[in-house]
Amino acid sequence: MTYAIEAEGLEKSFGDTCALDGVDLAVPAGTVLGVLGPNGAGKTTALRILATLLRPDAGRARVAGHDVLRDPVSVRRVIGLTGQYASVDEVLTGRENLVLFGRLLGLGTRAATKRTCELLEEFGLSAAADRGVRTYSGGMRRRLDLAACLIGHPEVIFLDEPTTGLDPSKRDDLWETIRCLTRSGTTILLTTQYLQEAEALADVVTVIDAGRVIAQGTPAELKQIVGNRTLRVRPADRRDLDDVRAVLARATGHSVEPVSGLLSVPADDTVLPGVVADLARRGIRVTELALTLPDLDEVFFTLTGRGRPRAPESASAGTTSALREELIP
Repeated sequence: MTYAIEAEGLEKSFGDTCALDGVDLAVPAGTVLGVLGPNGAGKTTALRILATLLRPDAGRARVAGHDVLRDPVSVRRVIGLTGQYASVDEVLTGRENLVLFGRLLGLGTRAATKRTCELLEEFGLSAAADRGVRTYSGGMRRRLDLAACLIGHPEVIFLDEPTTGLDPSKRDDLWETIRCLTRSGTTILLTTQYLQEAEALADVVTVIDAGRVIAQGTPAELKQIVGNRTLRVRPADRRDLDDVRAVLARATGHSVEPVSGLLSVPADDTVLPGVVADLARRGIRVTELALTLPDLDEVFFTLTGRGRPRAPESASAGTTSALREELIP
């Protein structure tokens, strides 16, 4: 198998704080790796090492066949990177920003201009293309930053929480763009705080906590970690809740209290036919009846013992200074 991203034993500390403690990654070409973890888990540190923005204390990594320490220039030629915050120039217009990025990546003026027009259209920025970026909303700046990441047709793309600041419709548009990129053979490493995003996009999900990989697998495989499926039943008439609760208790052995008119109990595949038949005999109509795997929220909580991260992972002021000093030449 050909791996577009390989990392082995990555370690990184900032003073007494261990950010990475032996992280291994292997991402096949043309796939999406979703990296999840609580704040401070090491997600962004790993991404910065792979993008040649930070030197590891130990370990090795290759991106598109190039060693990130021995040949960082070659790595930079084949990657695109979008950080947690837009990095575009507010003085320039949106069009000027993209043309500038294209020229810096070695495109001729005509090619850079053509690619800029394509991306402005793709990201819904054509109408604002000749306005100064200082007049853009946060979401517009984010979309422009993502367009800049794609201007050089990179083989590997690093996306650090890419949908921050996007409304749901633009988020869905970006998701479809990511899917199109992978269909064309592009490899993507995606860090995200949105578990729904990882489930929607990632072929494989890696969960990092305290600088270590604690789980890895497809979303379906990770869901198996939690255990049983969940049977959810919502009666059309709330007056039937007690009867539905009795049906579920008899079928599963679990007693459960309703939440907003919904009853949820652990169950396996064998109980569903009996529950459906029992509800029908009692004449109970339902508006929701499903046997589901755990979602990634439940997996995340089970693995880390923590809830959903609430804020972007960021370095302290001292760490930021250290990052500037350690940029790989």
